[in-house]
Amino acid sequence: MPAAGTWRAGLVALALSLPAAAGSPAADAADLAGDAAGDPAGGGAGLSGGLSGVLARDLAGDPHLDAVPRTADEAARVRAVTAPATDFSAPEPYESRPGGAATVRARTNADAFSQPSANMSFDDELLFKVGNGLFRKTWVSSPSSTLASDGLGPLYNARGCQSCHIKDGRGHPPPPGAEAAGPLFLRISVPAPPDAPLSELEAYLAALDGGVSRARPDPVYGSQLQDLAVAGLPAEYRLGITYEEFPVPLSGGETAMLRRPAYAALDLGYGPLAPGAMLSPRVAPPMIGLGLLEAVPAADILAQEDPDDADGDGISGRANVVWDAASGRPLLGRFGLKAGIATVREQAAAAFAGDIGISSPLHPKGWGECTAAQAACRAAPHGGGDARGTEIDGHGLDLVTFYSRNLAVPARRDPGDPDVLRGKSVFYETGCAACHRPKFVTHRLAGQPEQSFQLIWPYTDLLLHDMGEGLADNRPEARATGREWRTAPLWGIGLTGQVGGQSTFLHDGRARSLLEAILWHGGEAEAARQRVVAMPPADRAALIRFLESL
Repeated sequence: MPAAGTWRAGLVALALSLPAAAGSPAADAADLAGDAAGDPAGGGAGLSGGLSGVLARDLAGDPHLDAVPRTADEAARVRAVTAPATDFSAPEPYESRPGGAATVRARTNADAFSQPSANMSFDDELLFKVGNGLFRKTWVSSPSSTLASDGLGPLYNARGCQSCHIKDGRGHPPPPGAEAAGPLFLRISVPAPPDAPLSELEAYLAALDGGVSRARPDPVYGSQLQDLAVAGLPAEYRLGITYEEFPVPLSGGETAMLRRPAYAALDLGYGPLAPGAMLSPRVAPPMIGLGLLEAVPAADILAQEDPDDADGDGISGRANVVWDAASGRPLLGRFGLKAGIATVREQAAAAFAGDIGISSPLHPKGWGECTAAQAACRAAPHGGGDARGTEIDGHGLDLVTFYSRNLAVPARRDPGDPDVLRGKSVFYETGCAACHRPKFVTHRLAGQPEQSFQLIWPYTDLLLHDMGEGLADNRPEARATGREWRTAPLWGIGLTGQVGGQSTFLHDGRARSLLEAILWHGGEAEAARQRVVAMPPADRAALIRFLESL
């Protein structure tokens, strides 16, 4: 299958030959910020000591993207346009369009997260729609007369992408006592034996700074527990979930109720878990803006690192580093709740393999997550080995990747409302913007005009932060410890309930409101949390109003 840049080359060449429309976010970002490509000599000039110079050099070049390096002058202009806000009396220029020129008008129905990038060509919208069809497809087990849709499992968590990413938004946890786990699943790993050989990533990091937590998949259950199986095979487990509610007193005589979840892997289908097994609950995050996040220069992300808290602000973000099998090299982690995946294509392929049991060129085993200890599972029929080679071939994976890259970020609602502006000021004063970084400018990319050179407002630094014991899953992932999570992007968060039918937040959906999500913050965010607890109720309400406008 040709790369996306090949089968779109004619359209891209035409698009790049045209000037940006006057008054557009892309054109004005050009005036303000210059070129948005990133290399260590440009946007990465401030790389901290969190990674060694060798590692920073290896990650900052974004070898998986076809990016044009920025000059020193352009980098200076990028820093100017992405500087933190200081005037909260009015919205900043283009703040209402968080996805830059790709931003779409906010819809008032459940399709708000399902729109293509606004700056997409008509012909590319056709590709987007075909990718959407694959994303919404319900897969069936093999053998089947519908060869294009068979290959489900043998073990799986869902029969399609939309089952977890509800209307392209976030999943939510099942209620206690539910028969099925739904969009929530459990990741699993065990401590690596002391004499276990180092993986490629572990060896790479150990030679540089030793910054990796060693863990391995469970020898029987693999790296993810599947609660569903094709006919004739037992599922791996049944999810048990209970909640304990407790009050959190707030200023002004208010009280918030939080719920603390407890998880259990019940009715194990293949024997006990390995000693020391670590379980991590996950619900699917929203899909919007992924291509824009992928286009943020790694150098700009690494420049925010402060692992030793050299500036004394209590915030010590760290980059995760993952091994990219496609390129055979380390890359900056951006996606997943612990930034454990580097590219949108790998994110799609990993989800097909782990969640649905569908093989692809990046994960070619037709039995999906079945381990060698699950012999009957590996021997079950699957959909690989025909003319496609894998159950979703390279062409299909490219289409799903294109779709995933181009799910547009909706426009802000009422950014100039006085309560919203007050809430924005509180957001900064409280310290939220230290991790939820408002702005970036993306690379200038050849072959990806929708993501190229956009001023975006994702409200994330894409770094790992210690979030305290209350949110810890105690399961490491590459460089991430059991207390660290990637800063979640906030764009679109105010539309969560409208899109998915429920407003639940955090990695496992435990928070039932934005205030609950804030109150679960600890660790590096503990000081900000305490400020929210102590602030006047009117300021808390304004803060929530601001978040709802994103």
